[in-house]
Amino acid sequence: MKENKSLRTINVLSIVIPVAVAVLLGIRTKPDLGEWTKLLPHLNGVINSLTAILLLVGYALIKRKNREAHRKVMTAAFVLGGAFLISYVMYHLTNHSTSYGGEGFLKYFYYVVLISHILLSLIVLPLVLRAFYFAYVRDFARHKKLVKFAYPIWLYVSITGVIAYAMISPYYN
Repeated sequence: MKENKSLRTINVLSIVIPVAVAVLLGIRTKPDLGEWTKLLPHLNGVINSLTAILLLVGYALIKRKNREAHRKVMTAAFVLGGAFLISYVMYHLTNHSTSYGGEGFLKYFYYVVLISHILLSLIVLPLVLRAFYFAYVRDFARHKKLVKFAYPIWLYVSITGVIAYAMISPYYN
């Protein structure tokens, strides 16, 4: 009974969060909360970088059967994911999206990276939430089965977030 409620909550969050982000992107009049919000994409680049590093460290730790250190590192990666989401929402609530200014092959490469990053971030959200939940309730069989899919997607999303940031950062105001 409790598991059904938790999984339903994960399902709701997996829908509500992307819809809320899409709505924020569509808001034409942005509130002015100050110049500090212009720094948030740079913070997001750092968060994505740290998350990718933590994911790699967490993978190495579990391969060495260091479960306690793995738990701590993956919890930190999960918390960074939450921090990223808050920072991303704050930025897009207060600033218009930045257009990529590159041309030629780089422009196409950027959009392939960006689109794959966005689409896979939608897929990875419910997977990571479920994987974290299964680990939390100590259902390690289901956790292990799920992370075989969730982990590489989460790592890809983190790395492509850094790549997309690095490519668009020269065009931020």
